[in-house]
Amino acid sequence: MVIGIGCVGLLIPYFLIEAAKRSEDNRKLLMGIAIAILAGVSIWLVSITIFNMDNGGFDFLTLNPKKRMTAGGIWAPLIGTFLLVLLSLVISAPIGILAGVYLSEFAQENWFTRVINLAVVNLAGVPSIVHGLFGVGAFVYFMDMGRSLLAASSTVAVMTLPVIITSTKEALSSVPQSFRAACWNMGATKWQTIRTIVLPNSISGILTGVILQVARAAGETAPILFTGALFYKKVADSGFESFAPYGLDDRFMALSYHLFTVATQVQDVSESFQFGTAVVLIGLVLMVNSVSIAFRIYLRARKRW
Repeated sequence: MVIGIGCVGLLIPYFLIEAAKRSEDNRKLLMGIAIAILAGVSIWLVSITIFNMDNGGFDFLTLNPKKRMTAGGIWAPLIGTFLLVLLSLVISAPIGILAGVYLSEFAQENWFTRVINLAVVNLAGVPSIVHGLFGVGAFVYFMDMGRSLLAASSTVAVMTLPVIITSTKEALSSVPQSFRAACWNMGATKWQTIRTIVLPNSISGILTGVILQVARAAGETAPILFTGALFYKKVADSGFESFAPYGLDDRFMALSYHLFTVATQVQDVSESFQFGTAVVLIGLVLMVNSVSIAFRIYLRARKRW
């Protein structure tokens, strides 16, 4: 119930911000209300987690799970989530951005391009569990990666590719055609025009898609369920191994799967432990989305068109 109320409270500021975008007169008022609600709900959720937690307060973030997942903290799942997001970003961002640039700037309008665009749109709506099954067949067995961090990251990368491709295409198409024409008239090649004019003026939209990919990758459970996530793995409490506990071919713990297991599979676990894991995961996703929105607003404010 606490998590449900918190999620509803976090959604209200979103709708207020959207309303503020459409209303010039009440923009400051609506934005102020949104920030107040967001701050209040965040403080409430964090207070419930910290003051009711019997796992050592903020040490909850730096301790590994202990006593059959009923005590300790979430350090191992937190590091696993960070590595999962980082690897999936390294795989998907270059491929997605290059594909978006090709489809928007170089591809000719024909039946093949239309099929590719339709496939990208449809893939964005495929359930994550289907991507997980695809990852098992393609990466775990066909490419012989086994159930590992690399296989899970590749699966998440494939799942988030359509978002990056679509956001890149939309960002590039938002640049006025007159910019390109002016650059061509000065003797620049097509690639020089894209590199010096189109990409710098569309970077805000491209980075927004990439950052949203990070938020989605951190919160997904189904794609990693079959491809590499573990119920529990012993990790060193100190030293270098505690910061790099997983290799590319190792199975790993992740926050989303950890939350699922402690909420449904583990007996005698305190509610504060479950709430703490949920709040950290919600906080990570909220923080990434907030950074994305703030960065997009900052870059758009610098535009002169």
